[in-house]
Amino acid sequence: MMLSEKTRQSILSLQKQYPVKRSALIPALHMAQQEIGYLPLEIQKEVAALFELEPSEVNAVVTFYDMFFEKPVGKHILHVCKNVSCMLRGADCLLKNVCEKLQIQPGETTADGAFTVIASECLAACDRAPMMLVDEKVVGPIKEEDLDRILAEAKQGKGHPSPVPIEETAHA
Repeated sequence: MMLSEKTRQSILSLQKQYPVKRSALIPALHMAQQEIGYLPLEIQKEVAALFELEPSEVNAVVTFYDMFFEKPVGKHILHVCKNVSCMLRGADCLLKNVCEKLQIQPGETTADGAFTVIASECLAACDRAPMMLVDEKVVGPIKEEDLDRILAEAKQGKGHPSPVPIEETAHA
């Protein structure tokens, strides 16, 4: 598995938009993930080479942020906030109920590949606690009776997009 020439060129072009090319690493990882769907070690090594970094430096970024995936994930990503504001308002029950409905554990993907559930640190919507980030949409406060509707609506959506489309940077 390798990045396409289009993605490689987009990453190189993106680097030129920053005074220090390393500053483009996170958007470059989004580009790579958009193409491949996740960031296995071989892709991380390829990105590291484009930035003249050690693969361990790229891996440190990938493993720090829960928006990057080292293995394939579902079409729809459900980030359930587990920080204190959400936990005080029932996020532990929300996470348990979502996982029970989908018959998976946090970090797993449903057998049909539709959903991956991630227990996430603060998602910066404390006023909506307990809440989830459903693909790119902030949803909350959530009650147990809302879950079936939320999952049905998510399944009808496009899925989780990469925030940095390759096409936009290729012409920059």
